Parts: sequence; C-alpha cells; structure tokens
Amino acid sequence: MEFSVSREQLLEKAQTAASVVERKQTMAILSNILIEVDATGAVLTGTDMDTEISTNMELVDVGSGGAVTVPGKKLVEIAKALPEGSIVQFKQDGVQMLLSSGRSRFKLSTLAAPDYPRLETRGELTTVSLAKVPLQAAIAKTQFAMAQQDVRYYLNGMLFSIGGGDFRTVATDGHRLSLYQTPLEGISGEPVALIVPRKAVLELARLLNGAGDSVEVSFSTSHFRVAAPGFVFTSVLIDGRFPDYERVLPQGGDHVVRADRKRLREVLQRASILSSEQYRGVRLRLSQGQLEAVANNAEQEEAEESLEVEFVGQDGFEIGFNVGYLLDVLGTIESELVELRFGDSNRSALVLGVGDDAGRYVVMPMRL
Repeated sequence: MEFSVSREQLLEKAQTAASVVERKQTMAILSNILIEVDATGAVLTGTDMDTEISTNMELVDVGSGGAVTVPGKKLVEIAKALPEGSIVQFKQDGVQMLLSSGRSRFKLSTLAAPDYPRLETRGELTTVSLAKVPLQAAIAKTQFAMAQQDVRYYLNGMLFSIGGGDFRTVATDGHRLSLYQTPLEGISGEPVALIVPRKAVLELARLLNGAGDSVEVSFSTSHFRVAAPGFVFTSVLIDGRFPDYERVLPQGGDHVVRADRKRLREVLQRASILSSEQYRGVRLRLSQGQLEAVANNAEQEEAEESLEVEFVGQDGFEIGFNVGYLLDVLGTIESELVELRFGDSNRSALVLGVGDDAGRYVVMPMRL
C-alpha cells in the first residue's frame, strides 16, 4: 500500500474515524482504525464493537492499494503536529506503516485488516430518507435528558420512533423527559421503536454537522445506520423496552405560568448560585402576575428574586425543582415565551415553548 494525502484531509478524516476508538481496549486491534485504499480514494473506519464510523478520504496520489489497520489516536496526533498545507506520504513496509512529510518520518505498527471487527446488521433493513435539519433538531432538543450509566440500561440512550406519520426522539433519566416530534412521510403503519445508545447519539450529532441536506436512515431489529455523502455511521441498538412516555406526559394542569424565557432563565441562574450543591433545589412561589424563585443551602444562605409573569391558578401555589433540570430545558427551547403547566406540587410539570408544538418537556418536582 502506498499513497499521499494532504495533512488537512488526513486530520479531518482520521479524527472522524478515531472518535469512537478507545485508548484502552481488551483487544489491541480496537485501538486501530482500518485504512482501505483503491484507485478511487481511501475509506477510514473506526469501531468500538458497538459503534462504527466509516468516512471517505480524498487522496493526492495512489501508488498501490490495499488494506491495513494503524493506531487511531497516534495517527491523529501525528496529523495535528504536522505543518498546515503539508503532504503526507504513506508506504507500508511489512508490519509497519511508514509516514513521511518534509523532514518528518514516523513508523507505526500495523495489524492485519482481515482481523478488524466490523458491525454486521441482522435482519431486514428498512430505509427512509430524512432531511438533516429536522434530524439534527430532534437530537439537539432531547439529548440532554439521556441517562448516564443508569442501572436501567434502556435509559442510557435515546428512543427513535419512526413511522405513523412522524419521527420522534425521546430521552429520559427518570427525573425528566424530553420529546421532539416532526412530520415524516414514507413509512406507514405502526411506529418502529429503536433505542440508540448515548455514545452513538452524541457521535451522530457531531457527524451531522458536516452532512448534506438529507441522510439515509436504515434500521433493523439489531442495528441503526445513517448514511450521507462522506460517511456511514452504524450503531447497535439497546435491547430493552423504553418507558411508555405517553403516560408520563402531564395532562391538563390547574396552574399555568407564561413567562419570558430568557428572563426566567436568568432569574433561575442567579438563584441557583446559593442553592444546595447536592440537591440544587429551587422553590417557585406563584401568585397573580408574579413568580418568586427562592433557593437556600446548608450554610443558611438564601437567594430570592421575582419576575413578572402571566399566571392562572391558585395564589400562593409553591413547587420545588432541581434548578439544573429547568435550566437545561430553558436552554433548549428557542421560543421567546415559555409555558409551565402544573397540576399540584407533587406532580410533574410540563414545559412548552409558546408557538412551538414540536418539543415537550417534563420535569419531576422535588420536596424542599
């Protein structure tokens, strides 16, 4: 194998492929990325056995093709260290890959390409075309609510519901829930529910920044795949039953608050400074035309601030929340006005962006 590539192209594509590669692996080859070269260019692939990314790399020159694996993180570090605008020559020499650029020389160890593990989908693939922007929005509006290392493994990811006339993403960690819904044509019948792991969701969000206007989404009973010009992304699915999120969404609500989103967020940010570091609790006191945010901590320190709002409900109504959860929602919604609907102080709140029906957010209260 022998080829040349620009330093910028190598850095971009190696970073993409190596983004799923972990430094510490039970199998040495999983620290590597696969390089496949032919007359049309090169394909770089990285995997951790659960997520796989393949990306196309344009070459300056191809002397001979072939396939081999090299250490992913080391290749990225070499590309970063080389001068901008330089050309990097690759030449395989037995069990080593020789890299040269200007006066710089590097020898990287290699492992055989046939031993590189690839994700193989099982079952019949269903494919649908999705516009990139709605897909990006769906992930961005819900990803903050995914659980991290929860023993309920099915919460450590995002639900993709495809079919029935719409495309939905849902995430929850048991204390809050985010849902985003956008119309979808092309798939009829009952929606198909897929739970995509957290790491895969975050990698996909990053990859979509460089994608074109639309992507091809394919899925089976075991895998989820997104293909766009320049890359193919594949992930195993979490095998489990996602909670019935429709039942979690609060209905009605005797107390309704409508406020300026930015001002409410600023008030909560200031109040949070003196909230308990462990619980981060903030109490909301509601009356006609006014919301008071109160926070205190174990050192007997207290923050209190009021905000003019539209309020329908019982004067003196109080409810407590983890202020971080509310701030996450208010940082995700883009509408100028936000609406909070409460039943009583022991029931979850529904948060909506006024004029934006695509996103719905649920936050559980806490006792303060």
